[in-house]
Amino acid sequence: MLLLVIAVLQAQGQAAFWIPLIKVMFTLSYVLSGPWVGAWSDSRPKHSVMMGANGLKILACLALLAGVDPIAAFALTGLGAAVYAPAKYGLVTELVPADKLVHANAWIEVTAVCAALFGVMLGGALVSGIWLNSQLCIFLTDWLPLNQLYAVSMSAVGMLYLLAALLNLYIPDSGKRYAATAWNIASVWQHFCQDQRRLWRDPLGGISLSVTSLFWGVGASMQLLVLAWAQAMLDLNLTQAAYLQAGTAIGVMAGAVLAARCVSLVNAPKVLSAGIGLGLALPLMTLVHTWPWALALTLALGMLGGFFVVPMNAMLQARGVKLLSAGRSISVQNTCENSSVLLLLSAYSLLVFLHVPVQGLIWALAALITTGMCAMTWRYRQISSGAVITG
Repeated sequence: MLLLVIAVLQAQGQAAFWIPLIKVMFTLSYVLSGPWVGAWSDSRPKHSVMMGANGLKILACLALLAGVDPIAAFALTGLGAAVYAPAKYGLVTELVPADKLVHANAWIEVTAVCAALFGVMLGGALVSGIWLNSQLCIFLTDWLPLNQLYAVSMSAVGMLYLLAALLNLYIPDSGKRYAATAWNIASVWQHFCQDQRRLWRDPLGGISLSVTSLFWGVGASMQLLVLAWAQAMLDLNLTQAAYLQAGTAIGVMAGAVLAARCVSLVNAPKVLSAGIGLGLALPLMTLVHTWPWALALTLALGMLGGFFVVPMNAMLQARGVKLLSAGRSISVQNTCENSSVLLLLSAYSLLVFLHVPVQGLIWALAALITTGMCAMTWRYRQISSGAVITG
């Protein structure tokens, strides 16, 4: 969906700084809905919540087909994702014991990355000239009542969201039920603020929340930076750059599998050094000018990211479900992580608007993640090296 919206904006001749704002609006949906989606996820069977969330994404595709502003349509996709996440990850914490959460998160990450990899490849294909000029696409465009360049591509994405909604019918109900929630604004906001304070004040919860928030904020910026890097320094087009992004996704998947094999929940904080390594490796992007080396580098960066974020997610979920509840803890996590995404994407958009070169953007992100991960490593050593994560 992201590549399709980017292609629509480029076809409209919009300025380059509008592209990061796509992700900003997507993320804003997460942040603004944060106080409600966790409680909503806990108020009913989670598979039905996920089905409704996919319905919102289908509406986003229909809005794009109807000519609604692409950024507004993508914001609706963000709302669907915000509703979906607490139900999906909350269901995992309801079904899986704490000592299996690293393994569960690793396989969720693998399946999510496989889906993202497929999405990147499909998105690159759906905006490519080969597809748009094919006889099949021309035939389907003439058959559709809408005369838009990407009408067939938008319809294909909408059909995939419909399939995802139908698959939720086969997801089992955990049987877990929570106390009824008061839905007035004051009560929801008060409980959400209490949840935030409780998770942030927990030593291990605060560290893992800081790390995952930093990771996803940098990761969202990196998603756009890789596209810009590939086009500016490797002379690749948008479709080829999208395929290069797949290298990062494969690396994340490999890192997640490695984490599942090598890291237990109790030892999760020890992977913080991999985050420092990720920050130190980022500037290597400025030295790469050929696609084979670029592919190797994106694979390595993705592997480092997957190896340290999966145990951090598991540690955060273990603390969250013990201190709060499945849906509420994921809602807090999503709000914090997407607030970080919103902040860093806004900064990235500003830097692009100010015509900061790609090399400068790379160095800025490298300094941020290295400094942040060093600070979290120091913080963990200060609190207690013998802290009990599952207790």
